[in-house]
Amino acid sequence: MITKEAELHHPPAQKIVVREKRKGRFKHGELFSLSVPGLIYLFIFSYVPMFGILIAFKNYRYDEGILGSEWVGFKNFEFLFASENAWRITRNTVLYSLTYIVVGMLIAVTLAILLTHVGKNWVKLHQTVLFLPYFVSWVVVGYIALALLDNTSGYLNQLLGYVGLAPHKWYFESGPWPYILVIAHEWKSIGFATLIYFAGLLGINQDYYEAARIDGASKLQMVRKITLPLLLPLMTIMLILAIGNMFRGDFGLHYFVPNDSSFALPTTDIIDTYVFRSLRMLGDIGMSSAAGVYQSVVGFVLVLAANYVVRKINHENALF
Repeated sequence: MITKEAELHHPPAQKIVVREKRKGRFKHGELFSLSVPGLIYLFIFSYVPMFGILIAFKNYRYDEGILGSEWVGFKNFEFLFASENAWRITRNTVLYSLTYIVVGMLIAVTLAILLTHVGKNWVKLHQTVLFLPYFVSWVVVGYIALALLDNTSGYLNQLLGYVGLAPHKWYFESGPWPYILVIAHEWKSIGFATLIYFAGLLGINQDYYEAARIDGASKLQMVRKITLPLLLPLMTIMLILAIGNMFRGDFGLHYFVPNDSSFALPTTDIIDTYVFRSLRMLGDIGMSSAAGVYQSVVGFVLVLAANYVVRKINHENALF
């Protein structure tokens, strides 16, 4: 039997509360333990490499390591800004990124809306067909492009010969490559973006569409008045994240698909491919690290600027 003094110092209700708190801690502890492997992976591969930023400000030597190498300040950054090709590679990087963002978003949103009107039995098939190229390596895509565009035995040149036209030397000129690269990029990456927007569309309350049908709205009107406004926050987030990567071009696309052709460099060369070729010829690690820091800093500033503009227009659509 519980004495009066024991009840005074340890009330039953207080014991229950303490017991519930302990259970809650144990429950959250299990969830935390499940996240530990991911946190370790994130720390090792995302935060520890940040120590290598120091290489951008040093004359890096393999025998002396990062800490033992000589400090050179911003000398490594002069490689990008003092080069005669700086304007060309910066222009190409920005223009390609803007094209990928605009064209990719238009196609992805359109395909996602069309998928909502496909029968349930065919949705998975369409998703697989759209998403499958995303897993294809750029090396493989480069060989596919070579099989199509080869100067002598390419399928496209053979087709031109069948219709009485002269074969085209695709790898010996720079004119058609902006169109080829945009097509290749959208073919490979559009499936991933489409699935993201499709998932966002599935979260829209169907009652809005039912009410619109009762009012006699057409499908096009429902897309304009319901789908696009409710999908706008997701589109804004995707846009802000894409703007952050504007100065970080797709190296695999711009290196493997044109087959590193020197004739196509005026329209295919971007910061990443230019630094790689320079690193391959000069072997300067500090120079390539400086280019990476430059791209990251500019990308971070662009994210802040884009988010600031969005916040001024509509606070609810801002990323943070």
